[in-house]
Amino acid sequence: MLSTIRSFAFALFQTIVTPVYAVLVLALFWVPAVPRYRFITGWCAMNLWAARWICGIRARVEGLENVGSAPMIVACKHSSTWETLFLSRLLSPVAYVAKKELLALPFFGWAFRLASPITIDRKAGRDAMRQIAAQGRERFAQGFWIMFYPEGTRIAPGRRVPYKTGAARLAIELGTPVLPIAHNAGWLWPKGFMNKRSGTVTLSIGRPIAANGRDAAEFMRAVETWIEDEVARIGPPPEVVREAALETAR
Repeated sequence: MLSTIRSFAFALFQTIVTPVYAVLVLALFWVPAVPRYRFITGWCAMNLWAARWICGIRARVEGLENVGSAPMIVACKHSSTWETLFLSRLLSPVAYVAKKELLALPFFGWAFRLASPITIDRKAGRDAMRQIAAQGRERFAQGFWIMFYPEGTRIAPGRRVPYKTGAARLAIELGTPVLPIAHNAGWLWPKGFMNKRSGTVTLSIGRPIAANGRDAAEFMRAVETWIEDEVARIGPPPEVVREAALETAR
């Protein structure tokens, strides 16, 4: 019951804040890409603050020493909206590889367009990788990290799907390693507006993984293995484990 109340209050917060912030962002269309990005991700900071104080969702980071000063390609587990908000602030500026349909969403999509994402048309087939490569080179030159969610969509915690090779292919083309990131946010902030639970997200950043002569498929398997093994090591947040144990004991 408390989780439902908190989730509803957070959704109300977003409903009030997002349109206002989006209008402010649209007014800054003329600002250069990186300063504009910094302002846009103030919305992410506000949502993370609200998630902490309304829903009780906190975070701890492992492996922060693996984040260098030079941008890299990033491959991250995708099970929650939380990691997008958090990493937008931690790895700043970062360009997300996303489907272009997101740009049509009222308010969020309009502002997202100005955050310098790399957008692709999923119907483009092989042409999609050329779109990613062209935009990726441009964003990299501007100093952006480039974020891939190699599963392609949000995956419920405890599930696993094969990773797509886009991150590895772009990393090979740009001559940069891939920074792998794992976390357990999906247990506390699942897909949808409701069912948010209080607890501490653990986010783990691995050492950068280089291609070392491997082709894209083999390179991506190495990235996938690290992320999925790390997700398994982290496991669900302790609060979720305790809650499950209490339910079993009843």
